[in-house]
Amino acid sequence: MTHPPGAAGTPAAGTAIAHTPVDELHPFLSARLSSDARAWLDQALDEAAARPGGHAPISAWELRLAEAGRRCGHGHADAARVLILHAAGADPDALARVYHQGTADERRAVLHALPHLVPGPEALPLVEDALRTNDTRLLAAAVGPYAARHLAPHSWRHAVLKCLFTGVPVDSVADVARRARGDAELARMLGDYEAERTAAGRPVPEDLHRVLALTEPETAPHGPVAPHGKES
Repeated sequence: MTHPPGAAGTPAAGTAIAHTPVDELHPFLSARLSSDARAWLDQALDEAAARPGGHAPISAWELRLAEAGRRCGHGHADAARVLILHAAGADPDALARVYHQGTADERRAVLHALPHLVPGPEALPLVEDALRTNDTRLLAAAVGPYAARHLAPHSWRHAVLKCLFTGVPVDSVADVARRARGDAELARMLGDYEAERTAAGRPVPEDLHRVLALTEPETAPHGPVAPHGKES
């Protein structure tokens, strides 16, 4: 993978971290850290690998999560935290502890790490908690690939509306085209929201019409048309 550092859609940028395989994320990040930061990250990953899972009351690798911003720089901290969580093999209990005891930055990293660490729906309470906030960066992380796989339709629809309401770009919603396709209930909710905004004299988010268009069901392709309008 060749990307400019920090560009949108790269492993170093926002929600792309959740979509990037860890074996690609690690070398990408290492190549962009200073020698001191790289040495710190390598040590943190070694510590995490030596103490897998969660050890009460707190593990050394959990302390490293708080240091990531200072050691690796704000722009690389999310990726560093995801790598540490992955090296630790953090299970749902450890992830929940880090999420609930951590800062907003640490919570965001946990959300980015979910698709890398939790194959089933056990961590959905963390996603649901994030969706109750108005922190746009946390919301963007919450609607990543883990939510796309596991969030129930009703909750997913409300997550999309929450993004529209708070200004989180629809591009942050993982797999939105697949999940929205043919969703008549989502179309109804979007129509109601648009009507409410219009009636109140408020602007309608541009992304609303993009999502509304996605709710159209796929039409079956027509077969070739024979001469005189007869289908072959």
